[in-house]
Amino acid sequence: SSGINAEYGGDQPATGRMSVRLDTTGLTLAGFDNDAVIVVTYSFNSGVTAAGVPYTANGFPRTAYFPDTAEGNEVVDLIKLAFKRRLIFTIGTSVTTGETNTLVWNDIHHKTSLARGDTYGYPDPGYLQRVRAELKAKGVE
Repeated sequence: SSGINAEYGGDQPATGRMSVRLDTTGLTLAGFDNDAVIVVTYSFNSGVTAAGVPYTANGFPRTAYFPDTAEGNEVVDLIKLAFKRRLIFTIGTSVTTGETNTLVWNDIHHKTSLARGDTYGYPDPGYLQRVRAELKAKGVE
């Protein structure tokens, strides 16, 4: 129920794809051991922005994991809206490689690891609340 126009968005390339599926292979997330896992996959290719700036898309497809709980599904719905508004990725400088004009995460944190205790994985009891706050900061709520 945001007052922001659904067309509003960032500079994430419009050619990207997001897929959402419920895992059927028995994946589990630490801290959500009895819940199924929602698998979100992003695919982008390198290209040129509408403004004519070439960019690279390294490390795609990228996959993130959410618990199949009421709150997990609410967050995934917000992530879908943020993707539609082109806010999940932005073109910038990679903190990992230092590469410029490349597709990078846009301050909406995703859990990309299934390894228990990994920095980019679970358990992380405050994660869903934090990602909601990050989405809200981008006008997605």
